[in-house]
Amino acid sequence: MRRTLTALALLPLPALAQVEQGPPNAPYEPAFENQTRAPALPDTPVQAEPVAGPLEHPWGIATLPDGTHLVTERPGRMRLVSADGTLSDPIAGLPEVDPREQGGLLDVALSPDFAQDRTVFFTYAKPQEGGMVATAAGRGTLSEDGTQLTDVRDIFVQTPASENPMHYGSRVVPDGEGNVFITTGEHSAAPERQRALDPETTWGKVVRVTQNGEALSGNPYANGGGRPEVWTLGHRNVQGATLDGEGRLWVTEMGPLGGDELNLIEASTNYGWPGVSYGLNYDGTPVGTGEPRAEGFAEPVYYWDPVIAPGGLLFYEGDLFPDWQGDAIIASLNPGGLVRLRLEGDRVTGEERMLGDLGRVRDVEPQEDGSLLILTDAEDGRILRVTPR
Repeated sequence: MRRTLTALALLPLPALAQVEQGPPNAPYEPAFENQTRAPALPDTPVQAEPVAGPLEHPWGIATLPDGTHLVTERPGRMRLVSADGTLSDPIAGLPEVDPREQGGLLDVALSPDFAQDRTVFFTYAKPQEGGMVATAAGRGTLSEDGTQLTDVRDIFVQTPASENPMHYGSRVVPDGEGNVFITTGEHSAAPERQRALDPETTWGKVVRVTQNGEALSGNPYANGGGRPEVWTLGHRNVQGATLDGEGRLWVTEMGPLGGDELNLIEASTNYGWPGVSYGLNYDGTPVGTGEPRAEGFAEPVYYWDPVIAPGGLLFYEGDLFPDWQGDAIIASLNPGGLVRLRLEGDRVTGEERMLGDLGRVRDVEPQEDGSLLILTDAEDGRILRVTPR
């Protein structure tokens, strides 16, 4: 550690400045250096050019092998987007969604073997009896002409159902080994949000199932003590998830008044919500124990206070931005734009904010040429391509 501090001391002062973000909401100190407010990285000249739109609150995007894209709209539509930006009619065959509040049709992802099996995974707010809702993940087969999904079925439905149409998560990430990770939220309302800490529910969890929806024998609670699909617990609202170059799962999750987190996901780990948080409740009162950390709860790799309201997440591996290799790129809903984190090992060493004038950015998707596609979350949302300026 002493060598690290010495090296940092030799850097010019501008490199040690933090991203401008205002004072924190909570009076907490980080657990280790650069857990928050890491030094500001040099600004990257970038531009964002329109690809397609308008789209009504687009949420998730996935790129097909032929360079076209699948994009979801929260009211319940999924469309194909051609290379020239033409939007298809809504794809037939999707299930009914509950579009209230934060619900609707949410994430979309492709099978690693899509070129052979044309399998598409998606998440959505599933209507339940009595006006209740649940985060659900489904799968279907995209027709060759891209007009419909067939053999559509659920592979996960959150339990129990909730009466609060908030905090669904929800990303779906195939792991390349025949399984998928699905992230959920805890539906926001107290005291029910305590279920995030209860392995007998799938509120506020990362779950792992096979592509057909079976729980895996290697899951932490497969032999009792909790629901067999639960992988990790203690999450608030996980809206970003991706695998890094080593195949490890990382997530971004929204905190309350401060306390957004970047977490490295390890099986059976408890990430603490709502027992501890680096943020405050929206009324300014402490969360849970009133402390930011406690024994038995994993520390976030990084946290933000004030929030960035993180959405989609990726690790950059393209050629257009050579200085970004291995960096985390995160969609921001508030204040908006993109956030870049430089990591060395499992620790953040720098942060950059960019494209804040775009407002709410929900998802970010890498392209083969090294550019990025991003979704702006609005009634007239757009797909934009990010390239060097």
